[in-house]
Amino acid sequence: MKKTEIVGYNRANLGRQASQELRGQGMVPCVLYGGTDQVSFYAPAYLFRDLLFTPDVYEVTLNIEGKIYTGILQDSQYHPTNDQIIHADFLEITEDKVIKVAVPIKLHGPSEGQKKGGKLVQKMQKLRLQGPAKNIPDYVNVDIKDLDLGKSIKVSAIAEIEGVKVLDSASNPVAVITIPRSLRQ
Repeated sequence: MKKTEIVGYNRANLGRQASQELRGQGMVPCVLYGGTDQVSFYAPAYLFRDLLFTPDVYEVTLNIEGKIYTGILQDSQYHPTNDQIIHADFLEITEDKVIKVAVPIKLHGPSEGQKKGGKLVQKMQKLRLQGPAKNIPDYVNVDIKDLDLGKSIKVSAIAEIEGVKVLDSASNPVAVITIPRSLRQ
């Protein structure tokens, strides 16, 4: 997994009014759970830019007033009209803690079907994986070079990742080569 850092501050006051005041100051109320204690904190909204606007999965080092935690972004909430982040939930992780995460899929081609005029349609953008944080890859490679017109590659064809279990159904298509009208008989 890729890594990033967020510097935050413990929240003295919890509740709706305190959260709204923090948001007005450009801060994001956050919660870190999954460890021995649940930690409520806040952090500047601009620190979330790299974390939110990417398909990648990040291991986040949370520096909360000098105390260091490691976690992943589990959930984020946005304002309904201006799309600003209004809340973030982090799951605390350790090296051997089993986590569930969706990892981006990268297709490697071009395929035989594309060379013949077919169109590649990627049905799945991410693959759900479960395993220790240290075994989770940055992305999953899928080789589509042998994929022909009208054929698909399924989750079952993805190479096994050591120490990680795939949670998606083996029969789900990852990518399909569609046949254009001009080539149909």
